[in-house]
Amino acid sequence: MTDTVARRVVVSGHVQGVFFRDQTRRQAHRLGVTGWVRNRADGTVEAHVEGDAGAVDELVRWCRQGPRHADVNEVRVEDAEPAGLDRFMVR
Repeated sequence: MTDTVARRVVVSGHVQGVFFRDQTRRQAHRLGVTGWVRNRADGTVEAHVEGDAGAVDELVRWCRQGPRHADVNEVRVEDAEPAGLDRFMVR
């Protein structure tokens, strides 16, 4: 059994209105990680991702590029406490 890790990710740039949240959810499902993603009032996208370290790291790497129409300027990543979530949700 692997240890669960969690990361808080905040993505800035042209990341709202380009299906960033939906594509993040799809990538999370593909990778088998749980958590959530949401738009923030400041124009960024924030996500909480938890699961196997390799899968979480792969989703963080994907966030650095994002979906096709996104223009990612910066990705801030912090360790977080796993919340024991059972799925990945768009908030």
